[in-house]
Order: sequence, then C-alpha cells, then structure tokens
Amino acid sequence: MARRGGASSDGRRVVRVSRKGKFATADLLFDRGPDLSLDREARRLDGRIALAEVSGGKARIVRDIGSPENARDVVLAKLSEGVGHYGFRKKVEGEAREAAAAAKVDPGARKDLTELATFTVDPATARDFDDAVSARREEDGTRLWVHIADVAAHVKPGSSLDETAAERSNSTYVPGAVEPMLPKVLSADACSLAPDVERLAVTTEIELSGSGDVIAANFYRSLIRSDARLDYDQLDELFAGRGTAPERIAEPLEVARRIAGELGRKREGTALVVDSREPEFEFDSAGDVVSAHGVEQTEAHRLIERLMILTNEQVALLLEKRRAPTIFRVHEQPDPARVERLIEQLASLDVPTPALPKNLAPAQAAEIATEASRMVAAEAERRGHGRGAYTSLVLRSLSQAVYSDRNLGHAGLGSQAYCHFTSAIRRYPDLVAHRALLAVVGEGESAPRREEVRETAVLASERERESARIERDADDICSCFLLRRELFDAGPRHEFEGEVRGVIGAGLFVAFSGELGDVYEGFLPARSLAGERFDMNDQETAQVGKKTGRAVRLGDPVSVRVERIEAPRGRVDLEPVDG
Repeated sequence: MARRGGASSDGRRVVRVSRKGKFATADLLFDRGPDLSLDREARRLDGRIALAEVSGGKARIVRDIGSPENARDVVLAKLSEGVGHYGFRKKVEGEAREAAAAAKVDPGARKDLTELATFTVDPATARDFDDAVSARREEDGTRLWVHIADVAAHVKPGSSLDETAAERSNSTYVPGAVEPMLPKVLSADACSLAPDVERLAVTTEIELSGSGDVIAANFYRSLIRSDARLDYDQLDELFAGRGTAPERIAEPLEVARRIAGELGRKREGTALVVDSREPEFEFDSAGDVVSAHGVEQTEAHRLIERLMILTNEQVALLLEKRRAPTIFRVHEQPDPARVERLIEQLASLDVPTPALPKNLAPAQAAEIATEASRMVAAEAERRGHGRGAYTSLVLRSLSQAVYSDRNLGHAGLGSQAYCHFTSAIRRYPDLVAHRALLAVVGEGESAPRREEVRETAVLASERERESARIERDADDICSCFLLRRELFDAGPRHEFEGEVRGVIGAGLFVAFSGELGDVYEGFLPARSLAGERFDMNDQETAQVGKKTGRAVRLGDPVSVRVERIEAPRGRVDLEPVDG
C-alpha cells in the first residue's frame, strides 16, 4: 500500500531536486534526512519539487509538481505525499463514467420530488453539493425534507470504484485543492445536487410539532431538482435583511430557519459550546497566497449544521432500533480524571468553573465538561481574548470522536445515537449508512455485513485522522507563505499582537494577526523570555519565572516578532518584543 502518514523515508515522498555537476540529488521537502541519489535525467528538474518513489537512499521521480517557492505547488505536494496517491486508476474512472451514464438512463423507482421547492447552502468555493433542503408549514407544525445525494445508486459494492472509495475513506481538502474519495464525474457532477438539474437523492422526511419535537420520520429514494444554490455569506446577508431570497424558496427558507432555531434551543445545555474558526485562504492566478481569514460559525452555518445533525440522529435511531449493521459516529463519555484535570487547569487561569462533586461519574463528567465549555465562552467574551486557548483545554479533556460498528452515543452532541449520513460524496461511512438504511426500508440495497462494517469503521477512523493532519499542515504552509509576503512589505522587525494558544515545556505557541491574515501561529521558546529562567507550571497552562513568579499564561496577550519562517514545513519561530 502507498505510504500514508508513516514516519519512514521510504515510499512516495516529495523531494527538492538539486543539480550537482553531472549528477542530481534530492532532499525531503517536508522532513529532515540525508540526501537521496537521483538518476542523471532528474537534473532537468533542478530547483523544483517532485513526487518520488524513495527506497534505500535512492529516489525515482514519479511526477514533477512545481516550485518550492509557490504556495499552491507546495500545498499540492503536501496533499500528494500525505494521501499517497494522485488521481484514480483508469478502471475506476471508467466505472465512474459508466455509473453516471446508467443513472441518467434509468434512475430506478423513486419518489418524484422535483416540484418541491428545494435549495442548497454551501461554502462559496464548494464544487460538490451533497445535501439540499425543503420545508413547509403545516396545520400543527412543520415538515422538513433533507435530501442527500444517492451515492449508493452509483457506487455498487464489490466494484473497483467502491473498493477505491473504501480505501480512501474520505475526501481530503486543502486550500485550493481536494483529493476526492470519488472521481469528479460523480463527486462534482452526477452526485452533486447542483441547481436546475434532476438528481438522485435519498430523502429524510421529518414531521415536527409546533415546538420542534419530531413526530415521525420517513426515508426513501427520491428524484429532486434544486431551485437555488446559496452560499453561507449570501444566506447571512438575507438573514440580516440585506437582500431578498428567490421567490420560490423564500417561504421554505424561512420555515427551515424557524426549525433550526427550535433545534438550537432544544440542544442548549446538552451540547458542547466550542470555538470553531476554520481558516480560508485566497490565492492569486500565479498560485501565491494573498490573504486569509478565520471563518466564524454564523447563523447560516448553524442552520445547515442543525438540520444535518437532526437527520443523522433520525437515521441512527432507526438503524439502532432495527439492529442493522452500520457505522455509528461515537463520542464516548469523558474520563472523569481528565475532566477534573480540566477544572484544575481552568482554575489556574482564573477562569470560572462548575463545581465538582466528590465522586465524579462519567455521565456527570460529560455534564461538567459541557457546562465548562459554556463558562469558557462567556469568560473569553468578557475578557476579549483567550477563547481559542481555553476551548482547546476543554477539547483535550474529551474523548476523540471515532467511527464504530457499536452505538456508544455522542456525548459532544448529547445524542443517544448518531451516525454520519449527510455527506456520502466525501465520506465512506456515510455511504455504508446509506446502504444500511435503504436495506432496512426496502429501497433496493443489500445490508452491509457486520464483519466488514467493523473493519471499515477502524480504517475510516484512521484515514480521518490522517486527512485532518494533512489539512492542518497545509493550512500552516499557507499561513507561512502569507506571513512571508507580509513581512516583505512590513519589514523583518515588524511587531505583531497575539495571544498564547498553547504551552509546552520548551515554550509557547502564539496565535497572531496581521494586515493580510488573522490565521498566523508560531513558536516562542521559553529561553527567549528575558530576565530569568521560565518553566511550565504543574497545570501545563503557563510558563512561570523561577525568580519572580511572573507567568505567561494560556490566553494572555503577547507582542512578538518573527525570527524565522520555514514555509514548506509550516514552521514559524518567534521572539518576544519586550522579553
């Protein structure tokens, strides 16, 4: 299998080529290590980066990627090395084209909802639209339809297409690029719920009372046509009264907004409150990063998120009730000892905390962590800083959400049963849940086998962690290139205002903003703090001076300058302005 996330130098790695006389050598772009020998033909790639097959100190060029000075090229290099593949085999591409064509000829027996007013909401840069929404008022409440792309109609178990999707487990997204789980003829075309075209879907139809309680839920295959494609910014503008929704979807949109509001109120007190701020980068035509900002979770984001959570819960509840083999998304109750440690850490930062009972049970620990997340958000709002740092402490006290063939509940959402169902274009566990649901409701699919489900859940959890690491590294790379651009304009001694986002024995991680971006982060060594020796405190929340007791704590504002940038490795070293 191709290298994906391992530590060995062997496998498919990205190298930087150097010509040395008649010969060429290479060094790893993203890791340190000895020079690698290349054949003479590689001399033509002098100064460029390439994907290479590395074995026993030798490298064989597989594909020229571009320049190590170009942000987009380096990000693509990180993506290629991280996932261990590029594109799809011809056989898989052929199967995908055949599947897309066959569905157009024969969509199969399904409920025709093409006359139902329907809309999608996605990021402005999205190319695959995997969910759409319809809603209407009824005499005693509301009715909601959530339509998800019917990937199971295109991807059949046992096909090369299916095996490839299972092996990849998910699409991996980096700034400006994606390595999809499915070929683009499906992910960006046949399975994408684009506006004004008929598409195959799996619909969850939910009847809700006037107070937002679920009365009934039905599931079936459908044929839909989206009437409008909105992005999050457009929807927020509409909600702010700075625009008018297309007439056909104006009423359904307002009903969906009301449903989402009720769902949010019902979940208050049971779900974690966490800081969610994803970086978004803008490139110019040459592939250089020119700006960036953190995308805040707005009402538009919350509307779609709440409707998708409701759908995922309804599917999981039915599959659990029928004891159908499937993949659940589980988030176990936190370890009481870790939550006790969280309260100790927050107290060391003078952040208000919930009271701890003497003998903390796991269920109580979950309640304490949820309450702590709310208090953290309120305190950060009051102080005007620290939310990212304090939230990171809350998240580190919790178990990691994973995929499992057993329903263990989702503590973070306060859900008794939960699965991933609403993004089958880009996540294989969702496709498994589709097949399980369609088998249960008699819609023409064979139920997944329990042994395969267990193995798939383990692999999907592993692949998810790997993709998250790749995506995080790619964001760091883009931030570094942008910061380098900013310093070119502002000068190397330019000062930045930031705040401490992490503490380790060797120093502090500092998040800071500039003129071009608000997504920078770098490392400030403890040895650079002037005047005395600093050591990490017992709570791991501050660096404390040995002589004076002066503390630099998580969430504290700090002024820094950039000492060094290693853009391809996503590393920034900082120095304090005042010591």
